Parts: sequence; C-alpha cells; structure tokens
Amino acid sequence: MVGICLAALLLVNAFVARPFSVPSGSMEDTLRPGDRLIANQLAYAFGGHPQRGDIVVFDGTGSFLRESAKPTGFWDGARSLARDLGLAPAGDTLYVKRVIGVGGDRVTSTGPGAPITVNGVPVDETSYLSPGDDPSSVAFDVVVPTGELWVMGDHRSASRDSRDHLGEPGGGFVPEEKVIGRADWVVYPFSRWTGLDRPAAFAVTAGTGGHGDQR
Repeated sequence: MVGICLAALLLVNAFVARPFSVPSGSMEDTLRPGDRLIANQLAYAFGGHPQRGDIVVFDGTGSFLRESAKPTGFWDGARSLARDLGLAPAGDTLYVKRVIGVGGDRVTSTGPGAPITVNGVPVDETSYLSPGDDPSSVAFDVVVPTGELWVMGDHRSASRDSRDHLGEPGGGFVPEEKVIGRADWVVYPFSRWTGLDRPAAFAVTAGTGGHGDQR
C-alpha cells in the first residue's frame, strides 16, 4: 500500500502538479522568495497555450541560459529525473515569470513612466507590479515569434527577464515547449495560501492578435 501511494505521488508530481520554490524576489509582491508554488503541468496540455498574464514556471536553458556544451552523463540524467519527480531541488535553470506577450504579439515600451503595450493597446499593470516600479525602465519593441513567449517579473526593477536577453541568441523569448506548468497556487507558508488568477488587466488585449484568445 505504501509503495502504491508513493508511486501515485511520484506520477502526480511528474505529470500533473509539480511543487516549486520561488528562488528570488523578481516576482514580488505577488510572490516572495521561498514561497512554495504548485505548477499545474496539465494547464497547457491537449493543445492549450500560455495566456497573457499567466505566471509560468519554465526551464531557461537555451533562452535565459546557454545550453551546456558538455555531454550529459548517467548521473546528470539521474539528477534530472529526480528533479522532475520532485525528489531533488529544482536547480538554477528554472524560472518563474509572468507572460506578457504570446506568439504573434508586438510588445513595446518607450521606457520609464510609460505603460507596456501589447499590439498597440496599453496594459494597466498596477494591480500586480511591485510598488514604485515602472512597467519598464528600458525601451524595447519586439514581435514574439510563433510558439514562443515574452516574459517579465512583477518586480521589474529587480527582475532579469526577457528584456535582459534581447541581444542574445533567441532574443529573450522563451519557447513554449520549455514551460513546465502554470503557477496556480501558493501553498506555503500557510499564511500566504492563495490562488494565482490571471489579472483582469489583460482583458483589453483580447482579439488584438497572436494566440492570446486560444486556450
């Protein structure tokens, strides 16, 4: 019975809901360092896509981090499997950020004091941005390639996100296939137990392009 329960727990952890510990303050005040999340790994299954406003957990290898040049050995594979099953720490290649733009979107900023625009529509992010932060302290103008995402932290002044990787291979975009799941709940500490709903601010971008209206 214990073995069956353990096997069921490992399967759920590997394929359905995966725990994840927030590693930094880049998502404050929405998320704080040490918060324990549940990443819903079925959120985008069966043809679904990340949506603007979703908080996602993703592997930054190949986008935010360079691919390792050394071949993967047996123990590297074993550690990777243990991380997937939740039996080992997630490591330093996983990130948690908010999706701002999806494939086909044009995302722009003119710098301090100006809102982020998605397909020409300004987005009011005051409901979740860290107090005192500008939507972006740097100007940018990007078109998100199909199958990729533009992601940013809620604590913009303390977040290394898509903006910091504009000049690198990949242009700061995160492939959807690297998304592990949508962060749906903060479950620890218990005093911060809450659901992470998609902000209403992104409703103004509905029907403006990209796959933002798909599920």
